[in-house]
Amino acid sequence: MTEPAHLPGQPGAPVAHSEWRALLAIALPVVAVQVGMMTMGVVDTLMMGHVSAEALAGVALGNLYVFTLLVVGMGTLMALDPLVAQAVGAGDHHAVTRSIQRGLVLAFGLGLVLMAFMMPAGWVLRAFRQPITVIPDAALYCHISVAGLVPFLVFVVLRQSLQAIGRMSAIVVTIVVGNVINAAANWVLIYGNLGAPKLGVAGAAIATVIGRWSMLIVLAMLAWRTLRPYMARFEPHTFAAAPLRRMLALGLPIGLQQFLEVSAFAGVGLLMGTFGAVQVASHQIALNLAALTFMVPLGVSAAAAVRVGNAVGAGDAPRSRKAARLSYYLGAGFMTFTAGIFLAFPRPLADLFTDDPALIELAALLLPIAGVFQIFDGLQAVGAGVLRGLGDTRVPLVAMLSGYWLIGLPVSLFLGFRTILGPQGLWWGFVAGLASVSVFLLWRVVILFRRGVSRVVIDHPHH
Repeated sequence: MTEPAHLPGQPGAPVAHSEWRALLAIALPVVAVQVGMMTMGVVDTLMMGHVSAEALAGVALGNLYVFTLLVVGMGTLMALDPLVAQAVGAGDHHAVTRSIQRGLVLAFGLGLVLMAFMMPAGWVLRAFRQPITVIPDAALYCHISVAGLVPFLVFVVLRQSLQAIGRMSAIVVTIVVGNVINAAANWVLIYGNLGAPKLGVAGAAIATVIGRWSMLIVLAMLAWRTLRPYMARFEPHTFAAAPLRRMLALGLPIGLQQFLEVSAFAGVGLLMGTFGAVQVASHQIALNLAALTFMVPLGVSAAAAVRVGNAVGAGDAPRSRKAARLSYYLGAGFMTFTAGIFLAFPRPLADLFTDDPALIELAALLLPIAGVFQIFDGLQAVGAGVLRGLGDTRVPLVAMLSGYWLIGLPVSLFLGFRTILGPQGLWWGFVAGLASVSVFLLWRVVILFRRGVSRVVIDHPHH
């Protein structure tokens, strides 16, 4: 196998940036990628909104079902963060190769498992008492989306690996191209343009599948020069069962963390629906703004996983601590800044979304709470990234379960339905849950650095 001249972070590799610049060099492209992924969903929603309210609801519900499952697969494949980043730091080319190739094996396996959960979508949605008129469209969307599961998970493997190696430009270009292809496919297949049949909901699902295949193909082409040394031929122990089980054991807690977070936010959204349409719409306005600002600490989280992992692999404990510390400064600093904007200008921000006075009034009450909770949301995201870089994934799962479901949700229920706070009380539950998670993860980071950290190894020495 041809090996690259050096790996970023490998001893002997040229150091062109300070740790600040190294973090930003990863974080900013990740932010662009995450915003691009969000844009795809926004475009789908806008285009379906011109078909009918029922069709829009069907696609929204179907997409929520698909995403809730996909997030488990995506999180599980984040096991690549510590494995590849630490191997890069250690200059261990064979470990990088094995990790990427095992990631591909897991992507196919996870894709098959998720397919099995995707097929009974209609039955599951009926069990959750979703609107009966919307379920057929939602189930159709899910069934067609099955064709895009494996390629999307393979894309995630390549994306996470390139992030850990420090090669980001191809990912950014791919997301831009993916957005263009997705929008064009939607325009043709939903509305029946250019002589194509008018497929509506089915067209939106097919366009999503096309977009996911396109992203995989484009990224593989653009990054092939970087990826080729790791994918030209299989390593002898790629399919070894024991390392694959250890990799799954490392990644599955991350997937479950992601699932717990998504389901907790979805649960509060369902609870908000019991208050009425205005409350749900106001909740969505505040949540959309918070989700947009959250893209920055999410990028910092990815950068922290890579930089901390590189340093651990290189055996450079001071640099790993410095990367963790600067990641916290960067994530907390940005979210404190945006929290100030949410607290100072809630009404002008709400005005951007609607002219309805009732919506503006309630959204303006929720946005300052969003400002408070997003500080803790940023801290927990960075903490989770640092711990991924250290290879610690199980303890954060316990923190997420405790924070979201044993603290946050009960506080939301109590304040929302047992006090006069109502919808605001549900959001203060967000604050309580995220605060507890962020404090616990920070404590865990401090404890691990005090103990001393070492590289995660899933192969036996003779491998």
